[in-house]
Amino acid sequence: MEIKGKNVLVFGAGVSGVSAAQVLKEQGAVVTLADAKDQQHAKAAALLSPLAGKVELALGRDDEKLLDGKDLFIISPGISIHHPLAQKAEQRGIPVWSEIELAGRLCQAPIIAVTGTNGKTTTTTLLGEMMKTKFAEVVVGGNIGAALSQEVQHVGPLGYVVAEISSFQLEGAYTFHPHIAAMLNLTPDHIDRHGSFAGYGATKERVFANQSAGDFAVLNYDDANVREMAARVRSQVFYFSRQQELEQGAYIAKGEIRLRWDGREETVCAVQEMKLFGGHNVENALAACGAAYLAGVSTAGMAGVLRSFTGVEHRIEPVVTLGGVPYYNDSKATNPESSIKALEAFAGNIILIAGGRDKNTDLTEFMQLAHERVDLLILIGEAADRFETAARAQGVRNIFRAPTLAAAVQKAKDVAAPPQVVLLSPACASYDMFDHYEQRGEIFKDLVRRGASPA
Repeated sequence: MEIKGKNVLVFGAGVSGVSAAQVLKEQGAVVTLADAKDQQHAKAAALLSPLAGKVELALGRDDEKLLDGKDLFIISPGISIHHPLAQKAEQRGIPVWSEIELAGRLCQAPIIAVTGTNGKTTTTTLLGEMMKTKFAEVVVGGNIGAALSQEVQHVGPLGYVVAEISSFQLEGAYTFHPHIAAMLNLTPDHIDRHGSFAGYGATKERVFANQSAGDFAVLNYDDANVREMAARVRSQVFYFSRQQELEQGAYIAKGEIRLRWDGREETVCAVQEMKLFGGHNVENALAACGAAYLAGVSTAGMAGVLRSFTGVEHRIEPVVTLGGVPYYNDSKATNPESSIKALEAFAGNIILIAGGRDKNTDLTEFMQLAHERVDLLILIGEAADRFETAARAQGVRNIFRAPTLAAAVQKAKDVAAPPQVVLLSPACASYDMFDHYEQRGEIFKDLVRRGASPA
Protein backbone atom coordinates (compact mmCIF):
# COMPACT_ATOMS: atom_id res chain seq x y z
CA MET A 1 0.00 0.00 0.00
CA GLU A 2 1.27 3.47 -0.94
CA ILE A 3 1.28 5.56 2.26
CA LYS A 4 1.46 9.01 0.70
CA GLY A 5 -1.90 10.73 0.66
CA LYS A 6 -3.65 8.04 2.69
CA ASN A 7 -5.91 8.97 5.59
CA VAL A 8 -4.62 6.92 8.54
CA LEU A 9 -5.94 6.38 12.07
CA VAL A 10 -3.32 5.42 14.66
CA PHE A 11 -5.00 3.99 17.76
CA GLY A 12 -2.99 4.11 20.98
CA ALA A 13 -0.91 7.13 22.01
CA GLY A 14 1.99 5.30 23.62
CA VAL A 15 5.58 5.18 22.33
CA SER A 16 4.73 2.92 19.38
CA GLY A 17 1.65 4.89 18.40
CA VAL A 18 3.35 8.27 18.58
CA SER A 19 6.31 6.95 16.57
CA ALA A 20 4.01 5.43 13.95
CA ALA A 21 2.13 8.73 13.66
CA GLN A 22 5.39 10.62 13.14
CA VAL A 23 6.61 8.15 10.52
CA LEU A 24 3.30 8.17 8.66
CA LYS A 25 3.27 11.97 8.58
CA GLU A 26 6.81 11.97 7.19
CA GLN A 27 5.63 9.52 4.52
CA GLY A 28 2.97 11.98 3.43
CA ALA A 29 -0.10 10.50 5.12
CA VAL A 30 -2.92 12.44 6.75
CA VAL A 31 -2.80 11.16 10.32
CA THR A 32 -5.20 11.05 13.26
CA LEU A 33 -3.80 9.78 16.57
CA ALA A 34 -6.50 8.54 18.93
CA ASP A 35 -6.52 7.03 22.39
CA ALA A 36 -9.36 6.03 24.70
CA LYS A 37 -7.51 7.80 27.52
CA ASP A 38 -7.34 11.55 27.57
CA GLN A 39 -4.20 13.60 28.14
CA GLN A 40 -3.86 13.83 31.89
CA HIS A 41 -0.20 14.00 32.82
CA ALA A 42 3.07 15.67 31.87
CA LYS A 43 4.62 12.53 30.45
CA ALA A 44 1.86 12.25 27.88
CA ALA A 45 2.25 15.93 27.02
CA ALA A 46 6.00 15.51 26.48
CA LEU A 47 5.47 12.41 24.35
CA LEU A 48 2.85 14.10 22.17
CA SER A 49 4.54 17.49 21.82
CA PRO A 50 6.47 16.62 18.60
CA LEU A 51 3.12 15.96 16.90
CA ALA A 52 1.60 19.36 17.73
CA GLY A 53 0.12 20.91 14.60
CA LYS A 54 1.19 17.96 12.46
CA VAL A 55 -1.44 15.32 13.20
CA GLU A 56 -4.98 15.46 14.46
CA LEU A 57 -5.22 14.36 18.10
CA ALA A 58 -8.37 12.57 19.24
CA LEU A 59 -7.65 11.80 22.89
CA GLY A 60 -10.32 10.36 25.14
CA ARG A 61 -12.06 8.77 22.13
CA ASP A 62 -12.58 5.28 20.73
CA ASP A 63 -15.87 5.81 18.93
CA GLU A 64 -16.63 4.47 15.47
CA LYS A 65 -16.82 7.95 13.95
CA LEU A 66 -13.01 7.97 14.05
CA LEU A 67 -13.08 5.47 11.17
CA ASP A 68 -14.94 7.75 8.78
CA GLY A 69 -12.87 8.38 5.67
CA LYS A 70 -9.92 6.30 6.86
CA ASP A 71 -7.83 4.15 4.51
CA LEU A 72 -5.67 2.44 7.13
CA PHE A 73 -5.82 1.62 10.85
CA ILE A 74 -2.55 1.22 12.84
CA ILE A 75 -3.01 -0.36 16.27
CA SER A 76 -0.52 -0.03 19.12
CA PRO A 77 0.77 -3.29 20.68
CA GLY A 78 -0.80 -2.46 24.04
CA ILE A 79 -4.26 -2.71 22.47
CA SER A 80 -5.69 -6.07 21.39
CA ILE A 81 -6.44 -6.69 17.74
CA HIS A 82 -9.88 -7.73 19.04
CA HIS A 83 -10.67 -4.26 20.37
CA PRO A 84 -14.15 -3.23 19.18
CA LEU A 85 -12.78 -0.31 17.15
CA ALA A 86 -10.32 -2.57 15.33
CA GLN A 87 -13.10 -5.07 14.66
CA LYS A 88 -15.32 -2.31 13.25
CA ALA A 89 -12.45 -1.16 11.03
CA GLU A 90 -12.14 -4.67 9.59
CA GLN A 91 -15.89 -4.82 9.03
CA ARG A 92 -15.58 -1.64 6.98
CA GLY A 93 -12.76 -3.15 4.93
CA ILE A 94 -10.09 -0.91 6.48
CA PRO A 95 -6.75 -2.76 6.82
CA VAL A 96 -5.65 -3.12 10.46
CA TRP A 97 -1.87 -3.22 10.87
CA SER A 98 0.43 -3.45 13.86
CA GLU A 99 3.28 -0.97 14.10
CA ILE A 100 5.80 -3.66 13.06
CA GLU A 101 3.74 -4.37 9.92
CA LEU A 102 4.27 -0.72 9.01
CA ALA A 103 7.97 -1.03 9.89
CA GLY A 104 8.42 -4.13 7.76
CA ARG A 105 6.89 -2.41 4.73
CA LEU A 106 9.20 0.60 5.11
CA CYS A 107 12.37 -1.36 5.86
CA GLN A 108 15.10 -1.66 3.20
CA ALA A 109 17.48 -3.82 5.25
CA PRO A 110 17.16 -7.51 6.15
CA ILE A 111 15.56 -8.08 9.55
CA ILE A 112 16.54 -10.44 12.34
CA ALA A 113 13.53 -10.93 14.63
CA VAL A 114 13.88 -12.32 18.15
CA THR A 115 10.82 -13.60 19.97
CA GLY A 116 9.88 -16.10 22.67
CA THR A 117 8.50 -15.87 26.19
CA ASN A 118 11.71 -15.01 28.03
CA GLY A 119 15.17 -13.72 27.18
CA LYS A 120 14.15 -11.52 24.24
CA THR A 121 15.70 -8.27 25.41
CA THR A 122 19.03 -9.79 26.46
CA THR A 123 19.32 -11.83 23.26
CA THR A 124 18.31 -8.92 21.02
CA THR A 125 20.76 -6.54 22.68
CA LEU A 126 23.56 -9.11 22.62
CA LEU A 127 22.87 -9.93 18.98
CA GLY A 128 22.84 -6.25 18.06
CA GLU A 129 26.33 -5.84 19.52
CA MET A 130 27.55 -8.89 17.59
CA MET A 131 26.12 -7.54 14.34
CA LYS A 132 27.95 -4.25 14.85
CA THR A 133 31.28 -6.10 14.68
CA LYS A 134 30.62 -6.75 10.96
CA PHE A 135 28.08 -4.23 9.67
CA ALA A 136 28.47 -0.45 9.63
CA GLU A 137 24.70 0.11 9.80
CA VAL A 138 22.85 -1.81 12.51
CA VAL A 139 19.74 -0.66 14.35
CA VAL A 140 18.07 -2.38 17.30
CA GLY A 141 14.39 -1.78 18.04
CA GLY A 142 10.93 -3.29 18.22
CA ASN A 143 9.78 -4.15 21.71
CA ILE A 144 13.00 -2.62 23.03
CA GLY A 145 14.05 1.02 22.84
CA ALA A 146 12.58 3.07 20.00
CA ALA A 147 9.67 1.88 17.87
CA LEU A 148 10.72 -0.26 14.92
CA SER A 149 8.97 1.89 12.31
CA GLN A 150 11.18 4.79 13.38
CA GLU A 151 14.40 2.79 13.62
CA VAL A 152 14.22 1.11 10.19
CA GLN A 153 14.55 4.49 8.50
CA HIS A 154 18.11 4.79 9.78
CA VAL A 155 19.53 1.80 7.90
CA GLY A 156 19.96 1.02 4.21
CA PRO A 157 19.91 -2.26 2.26
CA LEU A 158 23.51 -3.12 3.21
CA GLY A 159 22.83 -2.90 6.95
CA TYR A 160 20.73 -4.99 9.35
CA VAL A 161 17.76 -4.48 11.63
CA VAL A 162 17.69 -6.49 14.87
CA ALA A 163 14.21 -6.48 16.38
CA GLU A 164 12.71 -7.77 19.61
CA ILE A 165 9.19 -8.86 18.69
CA SER A 166 6.34 -9.55 21.11
CA SER A 167 3.18 -11.56 20.59
CA PHE A 168 1.21 -8.32 20.86
CA GLN A 169 3.10 -6.88 17.90
CA LEU A 170 2.59 -10.02 15.82
CA GLU A 171 -1.20 -9.88 16.12
CA GLY A 172 -1.49 -7.33 13.31
CA ALA A 173 1.49 -8.46 11.20
CA TYR A 174 0.65 -9.90 7.78
CA THR A 175 3.62 -9.33 5.43
CA PHE A 176 6.33 -8.92 8.11
CA HIS A 177 9.27 -10.92 6.77
CA PRO A 178 12.41 -11.39 8.85
CA HIS A 179 15.32 -12.99 7.01
CA ILE A 180 16.32 -14.66 10.30
CA ALA A 181 13.79 -15.29 13.07
CA ALA A 182 14.67 -16.77 16.48
CA MET A 183 12.19 -18.44 18.84
CA LEU A 184 13.92 -18.62 22.23
CA ASN A 185 11.32 -20.57 24.25
CA LEU A 186 7.59 -20.87 24.71
CA THR A 187 5.83 -21.09 28.07
CA PRO A 188 2.38 -19.85 29.16
CA ASP A 189 2.12 -16.06 29.22
CA HIS A 190 -0.40 -13.37 28.23
CA ILE A 191 -3.21 -15.92 28.33
CA ASP A 192 -5.59 -13.10 29.29
CA ARG A 193 -4.85 -11.50 25.91
CA HIS A 194 -4.59 -14.55 23.64
CA GLY A 195 -7.22 -16.76 25.28
CA SER A 196 -5.13 -19.92 25.65
CA PHE A 197 -1.58 -21.22 25.51
CA ALA A 198 -2.31 -22.56 22.02
CA GLY A 199 -3.50 -19.12 20.92
CA TYR A 200 -0.42 -17.48 22.41
CA GLY A 201 1.87 -19.98 20.68
CA ALA A 202 0.14 -19.58 17.33
CA THR A 203 0.53 -15.81 17.56
CA LYS A 204 4.23 -16.14 18.37
CA GLU A 205 4.71 -18.51 15.44
CA ARG A 206 3.48 -15.84 13.03
CA VAL A 207 7.06 -14.55 13.06
CA PHE A 208 7.89 -17.35 10.58
CA ALA A 209 4.76 -16.99 8.42
CA ASN A 210 6.35 -15.15 5.50
CA GLN A 211 9.71 -16.86 5.46
CA SER A 212 10.83 -19.01 2.53
CA ALA A 213 13.63 -21.48 1.79
CA GLY A 214 16.19 -18.67 1.63
CA ASP A 215 15.49 -17.60 5.22
CA PHE A 216 16.37 -19.10 8.60
CA ALA A 217 14.46 -20.14 11.73
CA VAL A 218 16.63 -20.32 14.86
CA LEU A 219 14.87 -22.72 17.25
CA ASN A 220 15.49 -23.90 20.81
CA TYR A 221 15.98 -27.65 20.50
CA ASP A 222 15.61 -28.11 24.27
CA ASP A 223 12.07 -26.67 24.29
CA ALA A 224 9.62 -29.23 22.90
CA ASN A 225 7.05 -26.55 22.07
CA VAL A 226 9.63 -24.72 19.98
CA ARG A 227 11.33 -27.77 18.47
CA GLU A 228 8.09 -28.99 16.92
CA MET A 229 7.77 -25.72 14.98
CA ALA A 230 10.44 -27.07 12.63
CA ALA A 231 7.79 -29.23 10.98
CA ARG A 232 5.76 -26.16 10.04
CA VAL A 233 8.31 -23.51 8.99
CA ARG A 234 9.32 -23.16 5.33
CA SER A 235 12.74 -21.70 6.15
CA GLN A 236 16.00 -23.49 6.99
CA VAL A 237 16.10 -24.62 10.63
CA PHE A 238 19.10 -23.81 12.79
CA TYR A 239 18.75 -25.32 16.27
CA PHE A 240 20.50 -24.26 19.45
CA SER A 241 20.85 -26.45 22.54
CA ARG A 242 22.38 -26.07 25.98
CA GLN A 243 21.70 -29.72 26.83
CA GLN A 244 23.11 -31.77 23.96
CA GLU A 245 25.54 -31.72 21.07
CA LEU A 246 23.86 -31.10 17.72
CA GLU A 247 24.71 -32.37 14.26
CA GLN A 248 23.92 -28.87 13.01
CA GLY A 249 23.40 -25.75 15.10
CA ALA A 250 24.79 -24.00 18.19
CA TYR A 251 25.60 -26.11 21.25
CA ILE A 252 27.92 -26.61 24.24
CA ALA A 253 30.79 -29.11 24.17
CA LYS A 254 33.61 -29.34 26.70
CA GLY A 255 32.44 -26.09 28.24
CA GLU A 256 32.63 -24.20 24.94
CA ILE A 257 30.07 -22.57 22.66
CA ARG A 258 30.37 -24.26 19.29
CA LEU A 259 28.71 -23.88 15.91
CA ARG A 260 28.16 -26.49 13.18
CA TRP A 261 26.68 -25.61 9.82
CA ASP A 262 27.13 -26.87 6.27
CA GLY A 263 30.04 -29.12 7.18
CA ARG A 264 31.94 -26.49 9.15
CA GLU A 265 32.56 -26.50 12.89
CA GLU A 266 33.84 -23.48 14.82
CA THR A 267 34.37 -22.60 18.48
CA VAL A 268 33.22 -19.22 19.78
CA CYS A 269 34.57 -19.15 23.34
CA ALA A 270 34.37 -20.94 26.67
CA VAL A 271 31.16 -20.45 28.64
CA GLN A 272 33.19 -19.37 31.67
CA GLU A 273 34.58 -16.44 29.65
CA MET A 274 31.11 -14.90 29.37
CA LYS A 275 30.36 -11.91 31.58
CA LEU A 276 26.69 -12.97 31.78
CA PHE A 277 25.87 -15.67 34.31
CA GLY A 278 23.12 -18.27 34.60
CA GLY A 279 22.02 -21.14 32.38
CA HIS A 280 19.32 -19.02 30.75
CA ASN A 281 21.98 -16.61 29.55
CA VAL A 282 23.93 -19.48 28.00
CA GLU A 283 20.79 -20.21 25.98
CA ASN A 284 20.48 -16.53 25.05
CA ALA A 285 24.12 -16.52 23.93
CA LEU A 286 23.64 -19.66 21.83
CA ALA A 287 20.63 -18.12 20.07
CA ALA A 288 22.48 -14.85 19.45
CA CYS A 289 25.54 -16.67 18.12
CA GLY A 290 23.40 -18.78 15.80
CA ALA A 291 21.60 -15.77 14.32
CA ALA A 292 24.82 -13.76 14.03
CA TYR A 293 26.60 -16.67 12.33
CA LEU A 294 23.83 -17.00 9.74
CA ALA A 295 24.18 -13.27 9.05
CA GLY A 296 27.93 -13.62 8.46
CA VAL A 297 29.43 -12.45 11.76
CA SER A 298 32.78 -14.06 12.64
CA THR A 299 33.20 -16.22 15.72
CA ALA A 300 35.93 -13.82 16.86
CA GLY A 301 33.42 -10.98 16.74
CA MET A 302 30.90 -13.00 18.75
CA ALA A 303 33.52 -13.98 21.31
CA GLY A 304 34.60 -10.39 21.86
CA VAL A 305 31.04 -9.36 22.63
CA LEU A 306 30.41 -12.32 24.96
CA ARG A 307 33.56 -11.51 26.92
CA SER A 308 32.46 -7.92 27.54
CA PHE A 309 28.64 -7.86 27.55
CA THR A 310 27.34 -7.56 31.12
CA GLY A 311 23.60 -7.70 30.49
CA VAL A 312 20.61 -5.39 30.20
CA GLU A 313 18.93 -3.16 32.72
CA HIS A 314 16.25 -4.76 34.93
CA ARG A 315 17.35 -8.36 34.12
CA ILE A 316 19.28 -9.82 37.10
CA GLU A 317 20.98 -6.42 37.21
CA PRO A 318 23.48 -5.93 40.06
CA VAL A 319 22.49 -2.82 42.01
CA VAL A 320 24.80 -2.47 45.01
CA THR A 321 26.23 -4.51 47.86
CA LEU A 322 25.17 -3.51 51.38
CA GLY A 323 26.89 -5.04 54.36
CA GLY A 324 28.21 -7.85 52.22
CA VAL A 325 24.76 -8.61 50.73
CA PRO A 326 24.36 -8.10 46.94
CA TYR A 327 21.05 -6.66 45.68
CA TYR A 328 19.73 -7.57 42.21
CA ASN A 329 17.03 -5.92 40.13
CA ASP A 330 15.11 -8.44 38.00
CA SER A 331 12.00 -6.32 37.45
CA LYS A 332 11.75 -7.55 33.86
CA ALA A 333 10.74 -10.97 35.21
CA THR A 334 7.02 -10.55 34.61
CA ASN A 335 6.11 -14.25 34.61
CA PRO A 336 7.03 -17.27 36.78
CA GLU A 337 9.24 -18.86 34.10
CA SER A 338 11.43 -15.78 33.96
CA SER A 339 11.70 -15.68 37.76
CA ILE A 340 12.58 -19.39 37.80
CA LYS A 341 15.58 -18.60 35.60
CA ALA A 342 16.61 -15.90 38.05
CA LEU A 343 16.35 -18.26 41.03
CA GLU A 344 18.37 -20.86 39.13
CA ALA A 345 21.15 -18.31 38.64
CA PHE A 346 21.90 -18.40 42.39
CA ALA A 347 22.87 -21.38 44.52
CA GLY A 348 20.46 -20.39 47.30
CA ASN A 349 20.22 -18.09 50.33
CA ILE A 350 17.89 -15.75 48.44
CA ILE A 351 15.63 -13.11 49.94
CA LEU A 352 13.05 -12.83 47.18
CA ILE A 353 10.65 -9.94 46.57
CA ALA A 354 7.81 -11.08 44.29
CA GLY A 355 4.27 -10.17 43.34
CA GLY A 356 2.35 -7.56 41.39
CA ARG A 357 -0.43 -7.78 38.80
CA ASP A 358 -1.24 -11.49 38.61
CA LYS A 359 -1.24 -13.20 35.19
CA ASN A 360 -2.84 -16.30 36.75
CA THR A 361 -0.16 -18.62 35.36
CA ASP A 362 0.78 -21.84 37.15
CA LEU A 363 3.05 -21.23 40.16
CA THR A 364 3.90 -24.80 41.13
CA GLU A 365 7.42 -25.04 39.70
CA PHE A 366 8.24 -21.49 40.78
CA MET A 367 7.26 -22.15 44.40
CA GLN A 368 8.97 -25.55 44.44
CA LEU A 369 12.21 -23.80 43.54
CA ALA A 370 11.48 -21.06 46.07
CA HIS A 371 11.17 -23.77 48.73
CA GLU A 372 14.66 -25.00 47.80
CA ARG A 373 16.49 -21.69 47.42
CA VAL A 374 14.62 -18.83 49.13
CA ASP A 375 15.27 -17.99 52.79
CA LEU A 376 12.54 -15.33 52.94
CA LEU A 377 9.73 -14.68 50.47
CA ILE A 378 8.48 -11.07 50.57
CA LEU A 379 5.19 -10.59 48.71
CA ILE A 380 3.72 -7.37 47.31
CA GLY A 381 0.83 -6.34 45.10
CA GLU A 382 -2.46 -7.82 43.96
CA ALA A 383 -1.02 -11.30 43.50
CA ALA A 384 0.10 -11.66 47.12
CA ASP A 385 -2.84 -13.81 48.27
CA ARG A 386 -2.52 -16.38 45.47
CA PHE A 387 1.27 -16.36 45.68
CA GLU A 388 1.19 -17.03 49.42
CA THR A 389 -1.28 -19.89 49.00
CA ALA A 390 0.85 -21.44 46.27
CA ALA A 391 4.03 -20.95 48.28
CA ARG A 392 2.63 -22.62 51.40
CA ALA A 393 1.35 -25.52 49.29
CA GLN A 394 4.98 -26.18 48.29
CA GLY A 395 6.35 -25.94 51.82
CA VAL A 396 7.50 -22.30 51.86
CA ARG A 397 6.94 -21.07 55.41
CA ASN A 398 9.04 -17.92 55.84
CA ILE A 399 6.74 -15.39 54.15
CA PHE A 400 6.31 -11.66 54.77
CA ARG A 401 3.53 -9.51 53.27
CA ALA A 402 4.62 -5.94 52.46
CA PRO A 403 2.07 -3.23 51.58
CA THR A 404 4.52 -1.38 49.32
CA LEU A 405 7.79 -1.99 47.48
CA ALA A 406 9.45 0.41 49.93
CA ALA A 407 8.29 -1.73 52.86
CA ALA A 408 9.53 -4.85 51.08
CA VAL A 409 13.00 -3.36 50.55
CA GLN A 410 13.14 -2.19 54.16
CA LYS A 411 12.27 -5.68 55.40
CA ALA A 412 14.98 -7.17 53.20
CA LYS A 413 17.53 -4.68 54.55
CA ASP A 414 16.50 -5.45 58.13
CA VAL A 415 17.09 -9.20 57.87
CA ALA A 416 19.66 -9.77 55.09
CA ALA A 417 23.13 -10.99 56.03
CA PRO A 418 25.93 -12.76 54.11
CA PRO A 419 25.87 -15.14 52.27
CA GLN A 420 22.34 -14.09 51.33
CA VAL A 421 21.37 -12.10 48.23
CA VAL A 422 18.33 -9.86 47.82
CA LEU A 423 16.49 -10.33 44.55
CA LEU A 424 13.53 -8.43 43.11
CA SER A 425 12.04 -10.93 40.63
CA PRO A 426 8.28 -10.34 40.71
CA ALA A 427 6.97 -13.09 38.38
CA CYS A 428 4.15 -10.61 37.71
CA ALA A 429 3.25 -7.59 35.64
CA SER A 430 3.75 -4.22 37.31
CA TYR A 431 0.53 -2.40 36.46
CA ASP A 432 -1.12 -2.71 39.87
CA MET A 433 1.48 -0.43 41.48
CA PHE A 434 3.59 1.03 38.65
CA ASP A 435 3.29 2.28 35.08
CA HIS A 436 5.61 -0.42 33.74
CA TYR A 437 8.35 -2.82 34.83
CA GLU A 438 11.06 -0.22 34.13
CA GLN A 439 9.53 2.15 36.67
CA ARG A 440 9.29 -0.68 39.20
CA GLY A 441 12.97 -1.49 38.69
CA GLU A 442 14.10 2.12 38.93
CA ILE A 443 12.19 2.64 42.16
CA PHE A 444 13.64 -0.56 43.59
CA LYS A 445 17.18 0.56 42.75
CA ASP A 446 16.57 3.97 44.28
CA LEU A 447 15.18 2.43 47.48
CA VAL A 448 18.17 0.10 47.75
CA ARG A 449 20.75 2.80 47.06
CA ARG A 450 19.38 5.08 49.74
CA GLY A 451 21.01 2.78 52.22
CA ALA A 452 24.15 2.24 50.15
CA SER A 453 27.52 2.20 51.83
CA PRO A 454 30.87 0.63 50.95
CA ALA A 455 30.65 -3.16 50.94
